[in-house]
Amino acid sequence: MAPPLTDASRLCLHTMTTKPWTLAQCARRYADAGVKGVTVWRNALAGTGPAAAGQLLRDHGLTVVSLCRGGFFPAASAEGRERAIDENRRCVDEAAALGAPLVVLVCGSAQDQPLARSRGQIAEGIASVLPHAAAAGVRLAIEPLHPMYAADRSAVSTMGQARATCRQLASPWLGIAVDVYHTWWDDRLEGEIRACGREGTLFAFHVSDWRTPTVDLLEDRGLMGEGCIPIRQIRGWVEEAGFRGFVEVEIFSRRLWATDQAQYLADIKAAYLAHA
Repeated sequence: MAPPLTDASRLCLHTMTTKPWTLAQCARRYADAGVKGVTVWRNALAGTGPAAAGQLLRDHGLTVVSLCRGGFFPAASAEGRERAIDENRRCVDEAAALGAPLVVLVCGSAQDQPLARSRGQIAEGIASVLPHAAAAGVRLAIEPLHPMYAADRSAVSTMGQARATCRQLASPWLGIAVDVYHTWWDDRLEGEIRACGREGTLFAFHVSDWRTPTVDLLEDRGLMGEGCIPIRQIRGWVEEAGFRGFVEVEIFSRRLWATDQAQYLADIKAAYLAHA
């Protein structure tokens, strides 16, 4: 198990974690709290634009870690799949303008076709976007999602499936984002993380916690320490595999969004230091 973190130098927050705040509020509040990194969700760019948003964040001393999210490649029609590829190219362009070195991919799924077909379309879609990403200097990270999302949000449910796509496409611009919320249940997780380290595909690490009972499948994540995920153990595996990047707090929670966000930010930092 990894030791507790002693400072916030590797702490990154996703803008969706403090969803009620504007990007300008996030920039100011994160910086004031000693947060060093930010992952920007595309909805936060509305009204600002990626280039201006990137400058705003850097002016506050924040490192832009990644842009969320691309993906959603599968579709029953060729036209739908081509629209998704075009949208992912736009996402890459936004990341480049923002100054984000990475786009996180929530790969998508289509309820009206088998999972194997959706996984094949995901690989085809990523392959179509990779040359554009490489030319822009932006890496892509497949984020495996918990199997409860397999029907509608991602046909990629395991690290093993994500690694298979990385091996198939064999690009230094493609890797994996490990989110403890989605992967903690997998009895092969430690070995898969070590394999990612050997293969050079460990691009990002996200933390939150799994509350029991979970009252909403999307928007009831917990602060680190509120649930059952062995976060520090998984962080230890990630670091033993060679990962030295930011630890990204990504929490979707109607319960926490309804609280005072300044106090919530203080609670995030305390939970990060104690449990991440």
